[in-house]
Amino acid sequence: MFFLKDLPTQDMLRGYQARFTEMDAPTVEAALKLLRRASLLLRALETYFAEHGLSQTRFLILVLLDRDPTVDGLSATEISEKLDISKPIVTNTLKALAREGFIRVTDNEEDRRARWITLTRKGRARLQALLPGYFETIQTFMAED
Repeated sequence: MFFLKDLPTQDMLRGYQARFTEMDAPTVEAALKLLRRASLLLRALETYFAEHGLSQTRFLILVLLDRDPTVDGLSATEISEKLDISKPIVTNTLKALAREGFIRVTDNEEDRRARWITLTRKGRARLQALLPGYFETIQTFMAED
């Protein structure tokens, strides 16, 4: 999250640029605006997920398991590699999703040390119910300026 609401003015940024000559004020201004917008979008999505009893991490794991129709599942390691989240958090989230019946965790026949993660019908239905509102939240946010 980016918590700065009161972004520096162009005059402030030019003042910094005068002191730090390697700084490009327009680039920094654009980056700060982008960070602020992204933070607001993340908050909107977190609110949406919370209203539906889910976290962003749980949602992202369900999406990873659903997004490629040619893949029947993923290993926990593959899920960790595809997310910018620590392995312990992924592991705990997978356990919670399994307890709730959204995913199935089975032995991986190719690697006995690994676990195979697949969506259950309940998980797929949950995701399908969430996606329209997820896309609507993004579209509404992007239409605002």
